[in-house]
Amino acid sequence: MEEFLDWKDGARGHQFIASFSGGKDSVLALYKAMKVGEAIGLIVMMEEEGERSRSHGMPPELIQAQADSIGLPVYTAAASWSDYEKVFIRLLEKAKDQGAEVLVTGDLDMPAHGCWHDKVTKAVGLKLGMPLWEMNHREAVEEFINLGFETIIVTVNLSLGMREDDLGRVLTHEYVKELEARGIDPCGEGGEFHTTVIDGPLFKHSISVRKCNIIKDGEYAFLPLELD
Repeated sequence: MEEFLDWKDGARGHQFIASFSGGKDSVLALYKAMKVGEAIGLIVMMEEEGERSRSHGMPPELIQAQADSIGLPVYTAAASWSDYEKVFIRLLEKAKDQGAEVLVTGDLDMPAHGCWHDKVTKAVGLKLGMPLWEMNHREAVEEFINLGFETIIVTVNLSLGMREDDLGRVLTHEYVKELEARGIDPCGEGGEFHTTVIDGPLFKHSISVRKCNIIKDGEYAFLPLELD
């Protein structure tokens, strides 16, 4: 446990690779880690066809636009769920060969040891850094907003209190209060929603996006974004 806690605040004084979804938690974790360590790149896993990211369903050109604005290369690969871990480990090995010593993730509530990221980093010989680990969810969102990041709701779970008209909304202090009043975790840690970050202190310039037609799939609704 002591070894893990040494990395809670990110990759202090070390080079790291960051697991990146393009959403608020991974961006805030990257921001915190870059304050104390040196990022060498972003890991983004894609669906089998390579057309959308596994985590937030983002097209590769939008991920690349985020990475370009941040100024970091993308370590990416397509994978099915059955070979996801093997492919992810290969990307970690590549990052380690290029100097990475730590994998940084945006997890808030994962166990200190025994979680999936702990498993894959140990397999490669990297440390695990979780800058947001055990943060209060409301405080994490408030810090994100106060820093000046702008993020859009792009996925909602309609069975968990979210609505179709939440799609496209920007996270603000007022909106966070509304979500909490509706009984929704302000970080969406229960799978209530996902976001895409389009601006903030890590970005050299904002990402101009066009909102496409909403797609429904069972209890989920999605707002695809394209570069404008």
